[in-house]
Amino acid sequence: MLTELGNTGLVVSRIGLGLAALGRPGYINLGHAGDIADTDECAMEVAAHGVLDDAFGRGVRYFDAARSYGKAEVFLASWLRERELGPEDVTIGSKWGYTYTAGWRADAEVNEVKDLSVEKLRRQSSESLDLLGSNLRLYQIHSATLDSGVLDDAAVRDELARLRANGLRIGLTVTGAGQAETIKRALEVGGFDTVQATWNLLERSAERALAAAHDAGLGVIVKEALANGRLTERGGIPELADAAGQAEATPDAVALAVALAQRWADVVLSGAATAAQLDSNLAAAELTLEPRLLEELSEDPATYWEKRSALPWN
Repeated sequence: MLTELGNTGLVVSRIGLGLAALGRPGYINLGHAGDIADTDECAMEVAAHGVLDDAFGRGVRYFDAARSYGKAEVFLASWLRERELGPEDVTIGSKWGYTYTAGWRADAEVNEVKDLSVEKLRRQSSESLDLLGSNLRLYQIHSATLDSGVLDDAAVRDELARLRANGLRIGLTVTGAGQAETIKRALEVGGFDTVQATWNLLERSAERALAAAHDAGLGVIVKEALANGRLTERGGIPELADAAGQAEATPDAVALAVALAQRWADVVLSGAATAAQLDSNLAAAELTLEPRLLEELSEDPATYWEKRSALPWN
C-alpha cells in the first residue's frame, strides 16, 4: 500500500526497508551473525541486492540508509543503477552524523563515531549525493538529541535550509529515553519535513510527540519496531508468542502490524537481513490489529535504552 510521507509529496510504502543490517558485517540485532552467510564485501553486496529485489518485487518503495551503515549507500546506489530505478520508482532516505569506523569487522572496539557538526554535515551530504544523486530525496540528522545541541546549531540549521532549498526534504531521527523532548524541540525550531523515531511494543514513550509531529504535517517513520530482534521469535517473549499464535502469524509480523496500526505512522521500517525475514515482516501488512495490543509489555524508557545499549555487535 502506497501513501504520502506527511506533507512532503514523497510517495512511500507503509512498510519500508532499512539497511542497517545489510550494509556492514556487524550490527546489534539478535542473531545477526547467523544471518550473514559470507562477510566478503562483494558477497554482501550480492546478498543486499537480493533482499532489495525481493522488497521491490513485494511493493516496498521506501529505502532508508545512512553514511554509517558501512557500504549501505554504495550497495543501494549500485542496485538502483543496475535495475535502472529512479526517483519516480522509489523514495530513498539517508542520514548524516555518524562515521563508520569498524573496518569491515563485527568485533571492532568502536563501530561508529558521532559528530553532528556543520563540517560533518557538509562532508557527508556531499558524499551521499555523489553516490545517490537525484535518487536521494530525504536527508536526516542521525540520532538527534537535546544534549547534542544540533537542533540549536545555527550553522547546521542554515546548511539544512540550503539543502532543503535545493530540493531535498529534511528530517531528523531521534534516539534515547528523551526522544519525545527532542521531537518537541524540532517542532519548535521548524525546518523539518519528517521525523524518524524508535517505537515498538516495548518502547512507546514517543507516541504523543509523534502524533503531534504527524498533526503538524511531518512524515513519521518508525524505526526499530522489532526492538533489534527482541520482538521476534529470537526474543522469546511469551505474551507476544501467544498473540502471534492467535493471529496465525509470526511474532515479528504482529509487532510490525501494531506499529502500522498507529494513526500517526506513515512508514514502519523492516530491518530484514535475509529474504526469509523480509517475507515474515511483510506479512504484517495483511494483519489488522488493535493499536493498544500488548501494551502491558511496555518498559520504562530508561530500562529499555539501557538494555539496547547492552546488546552486542555481532
